[in-house]
Amino acid sequence: MSPTTGMRVLEPPHVGPPRRLGVNVRGALALVGTLTKWLAAAPLLPLAFALGYGESPWPFLGAIAVAGVLGLALERLGRDELRTVGFREGFLVVSATWVVAAGIGTVPYLLSGNPELDRPVDALFESMSGFTTTGASIVTDLPALDRSLAMWRQLTQWLGGMGIIVLALAVLPRLRIGGRQLMESELPGPEIEDLGTRIRQTARRLWGLYVVLTALLAGTLAVLGWTGLDDRMTPYRALAHAFTTMPTGGFSTEPDSIAAFQPVTQWVFVCFMILAGVNFALLYRVFVRRRVRSGLRDEELRLYLGFIVLGSALLVLQLLEQELSGSDAPLRNGVFQAVSILTTTGYATVDFTGWTTLALLTIVGLMFVGGSAGSTGGSIKIVRHLLVGRILRRELQTTVHPDLVAPIRLGGTPVDERTLRAVIAFVLLYVGLFVVGAGIIAIDTALQGPSLEPITVMAVAATTLGNVGPAFGHAGPFASFHEFSDLSTLVLVGLMWLGRLEIIPVVLLFTRQYWRL
Repeated sequence: MSPTTGMRVLEPPHVGPPRRLGVNVRGALALVGTLTKWLAAAPLLPLAFALGYGESPWPFLGAIAVAGVLGLALERLGRDELRTVGFREGFLVVSATWVVAAGIGTVPYLLSGNPELDRPVDALFESMSGFTTTGASIVTDLPALDRSLAMWRQLTQWLGGMGIIVLALAVLPRLRIGGRQLMESELPGPEIEDLGTRIRQTARRLWGLYVVLTALLAGTLAVLGWTGLDDRMTPYRALAHAFTTMPTGGFSTEPDSIAAFQPVTQWVFVCFMILAGVNFALLYRVFVRRRVRSGLRDEELRLYLGFIVLGSALLVLQLLEQELSGSDAPLRNGVFQAVSILTTTGYATVDFTGWTTLALLTIVGLMFVGGSAGSTGGSIKIVRHLLVGRILRRELQTTVHPDLVAPIRLGGTPVDERTLRAVIAFVLLYVGLFVVGAGIIAIDTALQGPSLEPITVMAVAATTLGNVGPAFGHAGPFASFHEFSDLSTLVLVGLMWLGRLEIIPVVLLFTRQYWRL
C-alpha cells in the first residue's frame, strides 16, 4: 500500500498517452462503469434459486437491469479518457466501486416487498454490511426472507470477501490500468505479495484458492448433513454458510446463527474461520506450492495463532468460572467466539451479551485485532500490530541509546520507513474514526434511542469499523440493528465502508491535496 502520511510522494513513471492535469474523474467513473456492468452477472445465482423455489424473480431481474444500465452509462461517459486513468485515480475508482456495488445490492431488497427492507436506508445498511463482509443486520425475522433473497444476502459477502476489483483483475483482460494500485487499495493489509509475474496472474490465483476453499467447506458441511451428524445442515444451508465463512462475513440463514447446528459443525466452522484469517498468499505457498517451511517461519502467522490462543483462553476461563455454559460447552463456545470475533467473521454459538464484564471487554479487544494482511478479515490486521510493537520497542531502545541504528525487520527483511509511517498513520486514523463514530452514536442514541450502555456504544462502533458484525444489547449476536435511528444507521454504513477499504483510500478523497493539479 502506498504510504499516505501527508508528505509528497513521487508517483511511478507514466507510460502511454500524456497525463491530464488533476484527477481524471470521467475516466475513473468509466472504469467504475466497466466494473459495475460486469457486476450485473451476480444476481443470476439468486435468480436461479428464485425460479427453482417458485419465488418472484423480479428483484434480481431489476438488479441486473440497474447494474447493466448504470454500468454502460458510466462507461460511455468517459470511455475516451480511460487510457489516462492512472495511479491517482485508483483511489477514486476503488472507493466509488464499493459505493455503487452497495447501491446495486439494495435493489433486490427494495423490490422484494419485505417490510424490514423496504426503506432505502435499511436496504443500504444490509447491502453495505454484505459487501463489506461486516455481517451486522437490520433484519429481525430471517425465516421470513425468501430463500432466493437470503442467498443474495449471503452472496454479497462472498463477492466482497476477496474483492470485486480483484475478481475483475482476474477475469477482465481490459482491466490493466493501474492494476497493482487498485489491488493494493482493495486488499486488506499494508502490502500485497506477488504470486506470479503479473498482477492478473496473482489475482487469478488468489480467487482460485478462494473458490476451492469455499467449495471444500460447502462439501464438508453437506457431508455432515448427508451422514446424519447434523440433520439441520441441508445443501442449501451448506452453500449459504460457505459463502459467508470464507469471506469472514458472518451472515447466517438462521435466527440463532451457528447455535442452530451441532457441535461437530461448529468445530468445522472454527477450522475454516482460522484458515480464512490467514494471508491467502501464504496459504497458496503452503498448500499449492507445498512450501510448508515458509508457513512455519511466518512471523505474522505465529502472532495470529498466539492471539487466537490468548483470546480463547481468556473467554474459556471466564465461562468456566462463571458457569455461563453447560457441561462441554465452555471450551467450544469460548474458542468459537474468540475465533469468530478475532477473524471478524461474526458468527455466534451463544448470546454473549450476558457474559461477564471481563469477557465482554475481551470481545471488544479482539474486535481491534483482525486477521492477517492479505486475508479476508477486517480490523487493524496482525501485521500492523506486529510492526507497531517493534516500532515501540525501537523507540525505547533509542531512548536509552540515542546513537543506535536499528532497522525494523519483518521476516528477516528491513521494512521501509515510509511503510512504517503509513502503518502508524493508519492506526491513528483507525482509532480516531472509532472515537468519532462512537461519539456520534452515543449522542444520537441518547437523544433518539435506543438506550445503550457505554460498552455497547464502543462495541457498535468497533464492530462496524472492523467489519466484525455483532455487538451487545440491542445489536447483539441474536438481535439486529433495526432500532437505530437513520442518522446512526448512516454513520454505521460509513464506518463499514471506511473499514473495508482500509480508511486511507477514502480519506484521501476528502483532502485538498488529492484534487490539486
